[in-house]
Amino acid sequence: MVKPVGIGHPQAEQAGRDLVRTVKLMSEVKVVRRSPQRQVTAPVLKPLPGVTSPQLAQAEVVAIGASTGGPPALQTVLSGLAGRLPVPILIVQHIAPGFLQGMADWLGESTGVPVQIAARGVRLLAGHAYLAPDGYHLGIDRAGRIALNASAPENGLRPAVSCLFRSVADVFGPHAVGVLLTGMGKDGAEELKQMKDRGAVTIAQDRESCVIYGMPGEAVRLEAASHVLPLDRIASGLLQVVERPA
Repeated sequence: MVKPVGIGHPQAEQAGRDLVRTVKLMSEVKVVRRSPQRQVTAPVLKPLPGVTSPQLAQAEVVAIGASTGGPPALQTVLSGLAGRLPVPILIVQHIAPGFLQGMADWLGESTGVPVQIAARGVRLLAGHAYLAPDGYHLGIDRAGRIALNASAPENGLRPAVSCLFRSVADVFGPHAVGVLLTGMGKDGAEELKQMKDRGAVTIAQDRESCVIYGMPGEAVRLEAASHVLPLDRIASGLLQVVERPA
């Protein structure tokens, strides 16, 4: 969180309410205990009903939403994709203003994936990751360029995962993959269902590997996720569904 304003400031009462709300929400975060790494086998992702394998091979973008616990989860996923994913990645991570550039630099340096803050009108590059900027919803236009807007918050958030998933569903339809990672609340869950209904492959992080199972849990409840995977198997799953034929 950003440093709160001082007592007597016009926004002090609101800052206090925000702090209390955040402390209550964070009290739900489970303690993460590190255990020795284990060997895992790649998941076998089957085509959705009505979606043929060629369509899966034509996926043109991956859209990821994350909130509480998201930065290390993103690090795990991106590390498994470095130099191997033939499509761009669009990301909405809920984070306090002022911390985004540091997170982008850290993710890029620690994963090997080029990570940058999205800018309006930029054409997407394969294998690159684009983070929604502070205060703007992230989307994509029909020309394959980044679209940003400062319209009203959704689910109390801007940027919102909901806006990203809805935009990707509208532009790419079945030629997309949506991923909902750990986070409190329900941002993006309904829109992940929209992506699935249009033929996209949708993935939710499983309960056991989440810091908070709010967002992916809501997606599972809505049957929005065609696949529910532990964090350490999401990257290999993505590589399967976007792999280009020789």
